[in-house]
Amino acid sequence: MKMRTLLVIVCFLFVFIALSAYIGWNGYVFWNAAISPQLDAVYWVFFALIAYGYLAAMLLRRLIPYRLYAALKTIGSYGMAVLFYALLTLPAADVLVALLRWAGVERDYAIARTGWVELLVLLLILLRGSWNARSPVVRRYDIEIAKPAGTRRELRLAVASDLHLGTTVGRRHLTRLVERVEALKPDIVLLPGDVLDDSIEPFVRERMADVMRRLKAPLGVYASLGNHEYIGGHIAEYTERMREIGIEVLIDRVVRVADSFYVAGRKDASVERFAGGGRLSVDELLADADRSLPIVLLDHQPYKLGAAAESGVDLMLSGHTHRGQMAPNHWITGRLFELDWGYLRKGAMHAIVSSGFGTWGPPVRIGSRSELLDIRIAFRSETVGPAE
Repeated sequence: MKMRTLLVIVCFLFVFIALSAYIGWNGYVFWNAAISPQLDAVYWVFFALIAYGYLAAMLLRRLIPYRLYAALKTIGSYGMAVLFYALLTLPAADVLVALLRWAGVERDYAIARTGWVELLVLLLILLRGSWNARSPVVRRYDIEIAKPAGTRRELRLAVASDLHLGTTVGRRHLTRLVERVEALKPDIVLLPGDVLDDSIEPFVRERMADVMRRLKAPLGVYASLGNHEYIGGHIAEYTERMREIGIEVLIDRVVRVADSFYVAGRKDASVERFAGGGRLSVDELLADADRSLPIVLLDHQPYKLGAAAESGVDLMLSGHTHRGQMAPNHWITGRLFELDWGYLRKGAMHAIVSSGFGTWGPPVRIGSRSELLDIRIAFRSETVGPAE
């Protein structure tokens, strides 16, 4: 298993270096034609920061000062978006230069004009993508569950998955979440995993708990673990810090809320890979629950929806996919998951997958939006789909 993992990493690095070399060489040719043939070192330092800043930050995290680590990671995060869309658009730019040369246009002129257009396209993508990431929408779902919930007839949930709090998503974006949740006035707040990006250090250093403690609801605030909490480690410290600010992290645990309904939180599927442990099946998790009451399940990765439905879950909430975050990645997530975003009825169960409130890697979204879910449940004798 270790040899296989090492082989995957080596192959990934080889492909990444090869693709970044292709992009870097195109940029270098443009730099010489349009800016300066004498400042090669300046270009290559600039390109290295963009292309390898994120990787360098992750590898050197324990060896360099925190502020340098945060700066490198932020630059590299935007750089990842630049490389991604450069890789998609540069082949067309290369073809255009070839056509201009064939038509008799002077080489440096063709390269310079095409290069400026390429830079403008990348800039517009970054600007729009940053706006999509930093301007979250509130997406509403109205569902009905054919179970009694004590004397309660309705329930309003605010759901935010994939905050990815760290160096690129910090206090400002977290404040946006708090303000929007406050405006919704939900009965309960649920966070289905990846509250942290990877390391817990930015969360502690930037005192994000001071902002997050403002998340309040009459019936409480509950979270589950995502793959990034396991990647970063420090699960015990994270859950304790959350508990101190009034947020209960459910790790393969079920709570009965107001004697009306259940909230269940599963360990993330990545526990087997990153923590060397296992997790309960949904059936095992709900073994002691009264399944005549409504059950809301937080399961970060939207796998095996059918198994959850067969176990009596009424509403399954997930995230993880980000809906690909940057198009056309949604074509991939759409094939990997039965439901990679939005709503699906699975038997009697309602499944909802959020594109997430934060971002992983580039703080950029194309073809997706950062979102907070406003879910309104009516407890009825018959079930129907969500309102249009």
